[in-house]
Amino acid sequence: MKALVLTEYNKFEYLDVETPTPKEDEVLLRIEACAVCGSDVHGMDGSSGRRQPPVIMGHEAAGQVAAVGAKVTDLQVGDRVTFDSTVYCNRCPSCKKGNVNLCTDRQVLGVSCDDYRRNGAFAEYMTVPSYICYKLPDSVSYVQAAMVEPMAIAYHAATRTPIEAGMSVVIVGVGTIGLLTLQIAKAMGANPIIAVDIDQAKLDTALGNGASHAINSNDPDALAKILEATPNKEGVDIAFDATGIDATVNLSVRSVKLNGAIVLIGNLAQNTNFPLQWVVTRQLSLFGTCASAGEYPECLRLIAEKKVDVEALISKVVPLEDGHEWITRVYNREDGLNKIVVCPTPTEAPTSTPTPENN
Repeated sequence: MKALVLTEYNKFEYLDVETPTPKEDEVLLRIEACAVCGSDVHGMDGSSGRRQPPVIMGHEAAGQVAAVGAKVTDLQVGDRVTFDSTVYCNRCPSCKKGNVNLCTDRQVLGVSCDDYRRNGAFAEYMTVPSYICYKLPDSVSYVQAAMVEPMAIAYHAATRTPIEAGMSVVIVGVGTIGLLTLQIAKAMGANPIIAVDIDQAKLDTALGNGASHAINSNDPDALAKILEATPNKEGVDIAFDATGIDATVNLSVRSVKLNGAIVLIGNLAQNTNFPLQWVVTRQLSLFGTCASAGEYPECLRLIAEKKVDVEALISKVVPLEDGHEWITRVYNREDGLNKIVVCPTPTEAPTSTPTPENN
């Protein structure tokens, strides 16, 4: 099969590689579309330490079942599916409680680090455990389904503390996850929804995706403008920080009303200066959020019902063989590029038994 392989840092090559064979609890998927995650873009230069070459990256994808393992009963050849980016054990205490995102043996597809190696979906075919797959509604395309993984992260964040109709929300940082959180908050009835970013183009996109207000965080009066946009000028009910640096954490905390909540999604900085006294004296609730934990069906429903428009976030759909060019352009922060989706042109499923390569 063909795959886009990170052969050395900052270099992808479109190569012939062995087609994987599914284990007894796995399915072989013919990949139809794979979105490029920000972690792929940041990982290609080696700075994260989680994409050590050679590796086939990619974990936001959808495809068709091409073969099933001997013990797979819930899927069959021809099923259209998307899948979780996380392979969890189903045995540890977290998994047994439904917190699969906190699995003690968690592995992420398309990641090659010191602890494990799992090839991903920048390829014509890949194998995954059947239990992380979700069937697609007929009305959801493969390209739309490739956006479910980041959407599930946003949905998980949006439900860490319940959003009720009429609640006010601020989202600080409106990249892909921030914009998806915005759309989900709108679908849940939040109003007003305030978008905050340093990039005016992103703010314009946020307004087009349902934000009622857009505020540039470079504005020295940004906090005052956030408060001005809230009922009684008291602050928002919930703040989502989708960036994770000193400035955004502080802005998020100070934008929340008494007894409100802050959900921390982004973690660009490992440590931040935190306004502890402000949180304590205003009785604020602080929530961390990690990955997703089974929210895929709800996300697929929202897409199928056209309550969330994931295609509005996609800048370009390109052939997999052109992946190096387009991922590099995103890495270089080319204007106008947000989310890229790569699409393989799969060959026929193999009839031989090639050597497994990603298990």
